Amino acid sequence: MQTYIFDFDGTLADSGKTGILATQDAFKDFSLPIPDYKTVNYYMGIPIEVSFKKMAPQHVFNEQEFKDLMDCFREHYKKNELANITLFNGILPTLQTLTQRSKSLYVVSSKNSVALLRNLENLKIKKYFTDVIGSDQVQHFKPAPDGVLSIINKYHLNSDDCIMIGDAIFDLRMGKSAGVHTCGVTWGAHDPDSLLKEKPDFLLSKAEELLTI
Repeated sequence: MQTYIFDFDGTLADSGKTGILATQDAFKDFSLPIPDYKTVNYYMGIPIEVSFKKMAPQHVFNEQEFKDLMDCFREHYKKNELANITLFNGILPTLQTLTQRSKSLYVVSSKNSVALLRNLENLKIKKYFTDVIGSDQVQHFKPAPDGVLSIINKYHLNSDDCIMIGDAIFDLRMGKSAGVHTCGVTWGAHDPDSLLKEKPDFLLSKAEELLTI
């Protein structure tokens, strides 16, 4: 494999606590029913533009209210991220080794690109990636293939040499829709059984195992 396309939250970095706290605080601020940990964790793989409406299905948002809710979430997220977002075990040496082997690395995330770039900088891993794609840079969100296809088209990549790596079923579905190989990782949001049902090409339990595919 030559090209490795990573999800961010739950794959490269453990940011679940940050996203959960920010979601619950934002919903509380807007007097919405507060989703529990399990619900927020499940929807971490898709953008808040989609997940927030799924977590408040009985509420009818007008455009301004929904924008204000998302802005509120982002404010809470930024307050918590430095203290709570960390790299998963083995990620840094794995990225270093892949780079030494002249592999091409990218990130496709459901997170807004501003926050995504800030997180990558804070974790000191941005330098390992040729490019990153956030939710604001695609027309259709995960599990649509837009993010992966934009990278393939921009850099003229061979899809047979590309693999999408993620912790959520949405990542695997995106990869399959884009026609690339897929790899589920078990240290993030979704359990192994859920990932296996998507029939990924690989299912890994340690970051270092990425060096064997």
